[in-house]
Amino acid sequence: MLPPFAVILPAAGNSSRFQGKEKKPFVNVDGRAVWLRAAESFVNRPEVKQCLIVVSPEDMEMFTLRYAANVMFLNMQIVEGGKERFESVANALAKLNDEIAFVAVHDAVRPCVPPPLIDKVFEAAVKHGAALPGLPVADTLKRVNQAMRVDATISRVGLWQAQTPQVFRKEWLLEAYQKRGNDNSSTDDAQLVEALGHPVHLVPGSPYNLKITTSDDLNVVELFAKHRKWEPPVKAARPFEDERFS
Repeated sequence: MLPPFAVILPAAGNSSRFQGKEKKPFVNVDGRAVWLRAAESFVNRPEVKQCLIVVSPEDMEMFTLRYAANVMFLNMQIVEGGKERFESVANALAKLNDEIAFVAVHDAVRPCVPPPLIDKVFEAAVKHGAALPGLPVADTLKRVNQAMRVDATISRVGLWQAQTPQVFRKEWLLEAYQKRGNDNSSTDDAQLVEALGHPVHLVPGSPYNLKITTSDDLNVVELFAKHRKWEPPVKAARPFEDERFS
């Protein structure tokens, strides 16, 4: 039996790259909002004792009017977000219940995370203290200059693309946020925990666990949501070999 978990769903971004009529967490996918699909992946798990959705102040009225019944039914908490993502997560961390032992931070715009992947990441976090899913980089990587001229081809050896949920011992994540100060250079929560010297374990992720960034991503997620047949997390084929130009 797993210890008590909390899940934080940041949904307070401005969706600047999405260019839709609504912000991407609130767009419907096959009849239900993106954030709601993400939340439903966690709220019925027996180890999840607390689930928090973080919403921008400018969206709070709309969110409450539109989704109050969903939030109540799912026994979730609404948290007011900050100007930056890390401020939003910090606001949610301040609301954690005392019983919580592990905290999962999951992008509210990843609505198709497979349940078997959540199992693996949660179990790895309990074993190692911190864990996240990821996919091995498959494409050839190029570094370009401001003129879009290729400067170098980058080796893919040992490179993985991070996904969420990223899961941590509560005290590790709280310490990481307390010590980050005003530094906004980190790109995810795992980087903050890594900076403290804590080990972060990587679990092979899933291509279904796509993050919606553009409208094209939304079209792909629509197909995933209708398919509803989750495959087990992918296994990396020789992840420490650089299959250059393959």
